[in-house]
Amino acid sequence: MGCCCSCVSTGEVGVIEQLGKFATTAGPGLHIVIPGFYEIKGRVSMRVQQLNVDTETKTKDNVTVKVAVAVQFKAMDDKVYDAFYRLTDPSQQIRAYVDDVIRSTIPKMDLDDAFEAKDQVAQGVKESLDQTMHDFGYEIKQALVVDLSPDPKVKAAMNEINAQKRLREAAKEKAEADKIVQVKGAEAEAEAKYLQGVGVARQRQAIVNGFKDSVNEFSGNVPGASPKDVMNIMMITQYLDMLKDVGTTNSRDTLFVPHTPNALTDIQMQVKAGLDASTTSPGKTRDLLTGR
Repeated sequence: MGCCCSCVSTGEVGVIEQLGKFATTAGPGLHIVIPGFYEIKGRVSMRVQQLNVDTETKTKDNVTVKVAVAVQFKAMDDKVYDAFYRLTDPSQQIRAYVDDVIRSTIPKMDLDDAFEAKDQVAQGVKESLDQTMHDFGYEIKQALVVDLSPDPKVKAAMNEINAQKRLREAAKEKAEADKIVQVKGAEAEAEAKYLQGVGVARQRQAIVNGFKDSVNEFSGNVPGASPKDVMNIMMITQYLDMLKDVGTTNSRDTLFVPHTPNALTDIQMQVKAGLDASTTSPGKTRDLLTGR
C-alpha cells in the first residue's frame, strides 16, 4: 500500500479520518497519509471570518427598516471536531440567529430609539450568538450594526423634518439678531439726542453768560447806561450781522426779510413781548441778563 503526502496551510487545521471515522487533527505542514486507510477529510480555517447579514423588519411605529449586521467569528482551537462535523454551513446558521435577534428586538422600538440603540442591538446579537455557536465550536469575536436604513420615503420625510427644524432655529436666531440691532439703534439714537440736548443747553448757557458779561461790562464803562439800553444796542448789532451774513451767502435760496426804519423797533417789541410772556415778574429779564 503506497503513501501520499498532503499539506495543511498556515491558519488551517486538517481533519483526519481513519476508515471514515474521525481520528485526529493535523496542524499546518506536510503530512503523510495512507490512501484508503487514513485520509485528510477536510480543513477548518482558524482565521477570523466576517459574515455580513442584511435583515428587513419593522419598528414599533410601523416603519420598514433594513438592518445590516457584521458578525466576526472564528473556530475554537479545542473544538475543531464540533466546528467541522456539527454544522453543515456555519454562515447560514449564524445568519438565521442574527435575523431572529433583529426581528425580536427592533419591533419593540420606535425608529428614533432604534437609531440610538444600535450598540444595544449589536450587544444582544453577540450574546445570543455566543450562547448558541459556542456549542458548535465557534467563538463570536464581535457583532456590529453597521447600518440601519429606513424606507427611502421615510428617510426623505425625516430629512425634511430636520431641515425645517434648522430653518426654524435659523429664523429665531435672525429675529433675535434683528431685535438686538433695533434695540442698539434705539439706544444709540436716544444717547445721540441726549448729547445733542446737553450741547444745546451748554450753548445757550454760554450765550446767556456772554450777554450777562457784556451787559455788566458796558454798564460799568458807560455811566447812566441801563441794561435795557445795552440790550437794544446788542440786538441792533445782531440784526445787522444777520443781514450781512444773508447778503454774502452763496445759497441759491432767496430769503425775504421785512426791512423798514421801524423794523428794529418791531423786532425789539416782539422779543420783549415774548420775554414778558415767559416770565412771572417784570424783573425776571434783568435778573437773567445781569445776574442781579
